Amino acid sequence: MKVLKFGGSSVAHADAIRATQKIVASCEQSVWVVVSALGGITDLLLEASLAASRKDAKYQELLKEIEVRHLETVKALIPPGNQAAVVGEIKGQINQLESLLEGASLIGEITPKLQDGIVSYGELLSSFLVAAYYRSEGMEAGVKDSREIILTDEHYGSARVQQSATFKAIAELKAATEGILVFPGFIAASASGNTTTLGRGGSDFTAALLAAGAEAEILEIWTDVSGMYTANPRTVKQARPIPLISYEEAMELSHFGAKVLYPPTIQPVLERAIPIAIKNTFAPESAGTLIHADGNPEGRTVRGISHVPDIGLLSLEGPGMVGVPGISMRFFQTLSEAGINIVFITQASSEHSICVGISQSQSKQAEKAVNAAFAYEIERGNIHPVVSETGLAIIALVGDQMKEHQGLSGKMFSALGRNNVNIRAIAQGASERNISAVIDQADVKKALNTLHEAFFEEQVKQLNLFIVGVGNVGARLLDQIRRQQKLLKKEMQLQLRVVGLSNSRKMNFKTSGIDLESWEEYLGEGEEADLESFFQRVSALNLRNPILIDNTASETVSSTYAKYLKRSISVVTCNKLACSSAYENYSQLKSLSRQYGASFLFETNVGAGLPVIDTLKNLVLSGDKVRKIRAVLSGSLNFVFNTYNGEKPFAEVVGQAMAEGYTEPDPRIDLSGSDVMRKILILARESGYSLDIDEISNESFLPAKAQAAESIADFLQALEAEEDHFAKRYEQANESGARLKYVAVFDSGKASVGLEAIPEGHDFYNLSGSDNIVLFYTDRYPEQPLVIKGAGAGADVTASGLFADIIRVGNK
Repeated sequence: MKVLKFGGSSVAHADAIRATQKIVASCEQSVWVVVSALGGITDLLLEASLAASRKDAKYQELLKEIEVRHLETVKALIPPGNQAAVVGEIKGQINQLESLLEGASLIGEITPKLQDGIVSYGELLSSFLVAAYYRSEGMEAGVKDSREIILTDEHYGSARVQQSATFKAIAELKAATEGILVFPGFIAASASGNTTTLGRGGSDFTAALLAAGAEAEILEIWTDVSGMYTANPRTVKQARPIPLISYEEAMELSHFGAKVLYPPTIQPVLERAIPIAIKNTFAPESAGTLIHADGNPEGRTVRGISHVPDIGLLSLEGPGMVGVPGISMRFFQTLSEAGINIVFITQASSEHSICVGISQSQSKQAEKAVNAAFAYEIERGNIHPVVSETGLAIIALVGDQMKEHQGLSGKMFSALGRNNVNIRAIAQGASERNISAVIDQADVKKALNTLHEAFFEEQVKQLNLFIVGVGNVGARLLDQIRRQQKLLKKEMQLQLRVVGLSNSRKMNFKTSGIDLESWEEYLGEGEEADLESFFQRVSALNLRNPILIDNTASETVSSTYAKYLKRSISVVTCNKLACSSAYENYSQLKSLSRQYGASFLFETNVGAGLPVIDTLKNLVLSGDKVRKIRAVLSGSLNFVFNTYNGEKPFAEVVGQAMAEGYTEPDPRIDLSGSDVMRKILILARESGYSLDIDEISNESFLPAKAQAAESIADFLQALEAEEDHFAKRYEQANESGARLKYVAVFDSGKASVGLEAIPEGHDFYNLSGSDNIVLFYTDRYPEQPLVIKGAGAGADVTASGLFADIIRVGNK
């Protein structure tokens, strides 16, 4: 025979009950069916009992709502000709329930015994209704009151089962009956015949007792999810059902919040090696989860990740605890006498402190009790007043075979650390079947997704991108991400999601990822842009592997990097202002990156898409020493001087460079040499030298009027007016067989930038278009420098450089 248990969601409404009938009808042997109250009815009964105890007439409205729910379900399920007897029985039970509520109202209180009597009607009504519906469908289904066979003590609210007497009664019932029997879950009776309840998850427990007592072939628990999952599927979208799991692993997961199963449920069937199947009432074809003695045949390590919300942490510490016998006993006894359930324990090896996790709702009560118990020691200063923290949660890795594998704890904590999840306390059972940690409640979603990615999705790493600036570079970056998303996922196991976008006017977010086919429309529908609000939203989303990408030239945006790094949010930027700001700021950003495990990458600050900074880092890290750098670092200036030959006015060539996207939005930044100064400054700093921008010599080639221009229009007019100045510089170089190049030099700790006439045969002479070139003279390359050369300007190559940095973060 089989025992099938249907929870509240499986009997919540008429369609759900119809689904249970089809499942029961498909069974080929005798079936015992255990049902919970109709979904939401138990809460209504509790609310009604409390209202009655306060003499609040609202209990009558709640009673009417309970009656209507059941009568409407009868009308939806049972043919009109068969309804009268069913309606009559339900009304009779409602009248009995009303008498109990009136009693609570008359005495002005609700005792545990009375409350058990009241809440029992949820299951009594549902079991009668379900059995009546099954009969109306032609099934031979009886109903059996669980109070006649499940015997308990009189510990109302969570009664303890007298198993020998209960199993005897169940065995006798099995011998005397066959076919389909429907039982109310959750309820039982004491030896004196008083109604009791089995506590939270009691319907599961009823089903387990029946399965064990009847020596059933299997216990099937039908709910609204397709089995036990690797994590809560409502929180972790990538979670998947666990096909087969051991009793012990299932118990660990259920202890740590897997709500499809209540921990005591497993014990009766475990002792008799009866398998448990967790199935979905609304998708009966799904395999679900089978809980079995040999539930991990492949020896997998981590089987699931779970959590317990709303935890309080209670810490007792003080010098007077060290080496003093009995402190722990007194601490735990005090909590036990106060009715406090402990779900987590850890103690320092120095014996200086004991820390326990309890329900957050009991924190104040526990704090008061412990301080009272240790009042003498606290007064003498031997023990400090207890410290109570709330707003916490427990997360746990679970698996039978975890003890056989090294490094799981390190993998767990390093994954959490990289994502700025602070761990408040740690505990591991001696069986090594679980590793538990206490974290902030606000970090639960990120922690669960992070751990699931680390232990169940190692083949795909998700990067969540927040992009500021969607102009030339930003738009091309978004297009490159769109075109490469599938390939990156297939070839590099990286999933890129753009979660946030902002320009100077609008910003918008989408947790599941913005559709890059229509990002412009989506951004246009967003709210007013604000950098502080953008940061707050990124922080509040608290997603794993987050990256801020700055495509602007804004000093205001660059000033926010420190805040992101402190939240363990990586920063990828083509904005040179942060790394060329005061050395203290540059140094702090590098330090924050190391301290909080967040990448700070700015390859595109020098050479756009060229691997200049990455190559330089590798030289320095491998022990080489940079002695001198000579470079053409401005793609825009190189384009200008390669294009200008005296035939077309210099101002017109600059306009062409602007139109083709080689210059900054303000060309004065390029032509003044400021941009090149920043680049050589960054290279000097990355080479290990402490340098500030005011220490760099700049020999400007611009005439005084152009240098003094207050707007872009004035600047271009000045260039046009001073054409003779540029023509003369060009002719001088041309007559000597040289070409003009704007060169940056760093040598012996000093840096300079300026226009030079480069002779034929020099490495810079044939540098064409907007190309850049960098010569590194080091201890390993003293005479023949290490040369990096290629396209150094343009939105596409800059975007590709940013893209490369994003991939570097993903591969970290």
